[in-house]
Amino acid sequence: MPSPVAIVLAAGKSQRMKSSLPKVLHEVCGRPLVEYVLDAARAAGVERLVVVVGHEAGKVQAALAHLPGVEFALQAEQKGTGHAALMCQPNLAGYDGPVLILTGDAPLMRPASFRGLLAEFERESAACVVGTANTKANFGLGRIVRDATGSFLRIVEQKDASPAEQAIEEVNVGCYVFDARSLFSALEQLRPDNKQGEYYLTDCAAILSRRGARVVASCTLDISEALGVNTRKELVEVHRALQREYFDQLLAAGVTIVEPAQTYIDPRAQIGSDTIIYPFTTITGPVKIGAGCRIGPHAVLGGAVQIADGVQVGPFTALN
Repeated sequence: MPSPVAIVLAAGKSQRMKSSLPKVLHEVCGRPLVEYVLDAARAAGVERLVVVVGHEAGKVQAALAHLPGVEFALQAEQKGTGHAALMCQPNLAGYDGPVLILTGDAPLMRPASFRGLLAEFERESAACVVGTANTKANFGLGRIVRDATGSFLRIVEQKDASPAEQAIEEVNVGCYVFDARSLFSALEQLRPDNKQGEYYLTDCAAILSRRGARVVASCTLDISEALGVNTRKELVEVHRALQREYFDQLLAAGVTIVEPAQTYIDPRAQIGSDTIIYPFTTITGPVKIGAGCRIGPHAVLGGAVQIADGVQVGPFTALN
């Protein structure tokens, strides 16, 4: 199987964020949302990443142009996710392999999940694999409709779903693997026949299924991965989730965080075992702290600061 390519949808506005900054450039734990998605795709074996830009395209390109493997496709008019993916056709002309399609505002997606979907795509010789999860908190998410045998039929968006479909607890997580030729063939058949008047990427799976192509709904993801950012409240929720995950890693590695709820540590920081981080400490950027240190309380460390083993950084110290 050829090396996979990723399409990352990053053309949207920040209307619900009440912001002039493109949504994917809002930072969580010190980095733009979209960078987490790009990192996860690379960790899953993707070397080429086509980022679809639209709203404030220049800002997004300027922020990401230095990153390895990143190229851009322009969606001048935002006509839906299907239209956005279609804008990548010139970038992928001549490419015949798996295309991982991701949203740029979902930083909790895990590399292992992407690897699993790519493996299932190859194992099933599928035209499309849709990543799904189960949740009772399904409001606003696309429902996975299956036939009586359990085979995939279609994805129905919240606004277009019947009462029976709205009760379905298996939902679309927002990541897919398509065969490149099948993807663009289906995209060209999309019609905006829905209440949003948009070209839905989700309709591609149903188009391929009706043709008799192999489409798999893979219910292997955790619903926490589906948490995208559309509001400032969701930005806070993602920040907390990333902090919890990183704090768990630090604790498992022998670092003491006296009061996690009163501490901020950038996930890029490196901290040695037997170091104690006291409350109201803020650590930003790629700070390196050795083993057996005492940091804080009320300490501020940032940038490229390096702390040797056994050093005490006292209260109200600022190092940048």
